[in-house]
Amino acid sequence: MTAILDGSAGALAALGRPVLAVLAAVGRVAIFAATALGHLLRPPFYLREFGQAVLQIGWFSLPVVGLTAIFTGGALALQIYAGGSRFDAQAVVPQIVAIGMARELGPVLGGLMVAARVASSIAAEIGTMKVTEQIDALVTLSTNPFKYLVVPRLLAATLTVPVLVATGDAIGIMGGWLVGITRLDFNSATYLENTVQFLQAWDIGSGLVKGAVFGFLVALMGCYHGMTSGRGAQGVGAATKGAVVAASVLILAANYVLTELFFQA
Repeated sequence: MTAILDGSAGALAALGRPVLAVLAAVGRVAIFAATALGHLLRPPFYLREFGQAVLQIGWFSLPVVGLTAIFTGGALALQIYAGGSRFDAQAVVPQIVAIGMARELGPVLGGLMVAARVASSIAAEIGTMKVTEQIDALVTLSTNPFKYLVVPRLLAATLTVPVLVATGDAIGIMGGWLVGITRLDFNSATYLENTVQFLQAWDIGSGLVKGAVFGFLVALMGCYHGMTSGRGAQGVGAATKGAVVAASVLILAANYVLTELFFQA
């Protein structure tokens, strides 16, 4: 009997350890985010760091987001046409491409591309600063690392990713239009008219809100893993990998939650 109880206790302990580790990690991230938000509206404000973050996160991410969007829009048009032809519904291609890009594919793929590019960059940069004791030097110079390193990146990502999403939506719809008029024999004016008439303001607005949330999550994961990275090259590498994986998973999870909130039946 004692052996059975000991075995059950060991099994429960083995099951509880990873659960407790996950809960502890969630708590650490929540405290980190609350600390960063607490510094958001309090001076000093490092505008130069904010401007550099806007360029790094927004402007330099535009090519990869644009290329992803245009090929996604084109492939989506082909797939919808092929599927719609089974039910004699090929005419819905412009409408479905527009709503698919604005509501889902634009924000999600844009967020994932930014996560792959930006979360890794932020984690590597801040992690390297920690390894080389530059963060300790900031503290010695009476500069708050959260104010100088974290807040500008969080604010820049939250503001610029919606702009990237809006640009990606337009480019993705253009990709569907190009495929529609060159490969699927759609009339250009009719295609554009159907697109404009079908889209509603909230279709676009919901995607922009998603973009802001995704941008915040990307920067948060990059900063968190950078600030908590281990020592040495292996620590920085692990932080970079963890930032990209965590940001990607959180984007997909947040996308479902936001979609559920925005478009309840």
